[in-house]
Amino acid sequence: MPAAARDLLAKLKDGLAALQLGLSDQQASQLLAYMDLIIKWTRVYNLTAVRDPAEILTHHLLDSLATVSPLQRYLQQADLEQGSRFLDVGSGAGLPGVVIAICCPSVTVTCVDTVAKKTAFIKQAALALKLPNLTVLHARVETVTQRFDVVSSRAFASLADFTAWSNHALAPKGIWMAMKGKYPADEITALPSNVQVFHVEHLTVPCLDAERCIIWMRPKTRD
Repeated sequence: MPAAARDLLAKLKDGLAALQLGLSDQQASQLLAYMDLIIKWTRVYNLTAVRDPAEILTHHLLDSLATVSPLQRYLQQADLEQGSRFLDVGSGAGLPGVVIAICCPSVTVTCVDTVAKKTAFIKQAALALKLPNLTVLHARVETVTQRFDVVSSRAFASLADFTAWSNHALAPKGIWMAMKGKYPADEITALPSNVQVFHVEHLTVPCLDAERCIIWMRPKTRD
């Protein structure tokens, strides 16, 4: 393994330890292979504005990995550890959808995006990384006909727009999981009366000096 790859692997493993994620060596290798795919495709298709491998590791990979434990805790509490369905809205290069698929093989992950080159990349990633639990849709989220236990977004849209556009994709007991930077007080205030924020979870991303949080929401008509 080249020295640069060894260094990235060491930083990834340090990050996984800090996040208390007990992934296998195979999963760690899949994450690095995924990052390598992002780097290669970005040279041609401009998948992400971040191009430096070390920055991709912190700003994208570790940033997405910080959501894995919170998601796993929720699925356990909701008795959805097996067979749960996860929708990543506006997935872009597959962040966090591909990361969730790697880390949570029992979760069926669907990534949806309107940009063809990005959905083509995710399809290639699913094949290259051998992820049978990962599928992708080239579509607007408003047209999705399936139902999901968790509908997520990462820097996709305002909370009001995100919940309005994806409300029909929620399973009967489904919830929204929105990844944000700083606590979005104005966006929470602007939510419609039928959406309830039931938890705000602050995240610490290893090697990233920036605020991150998850806004957990559900339809308010529910008990």
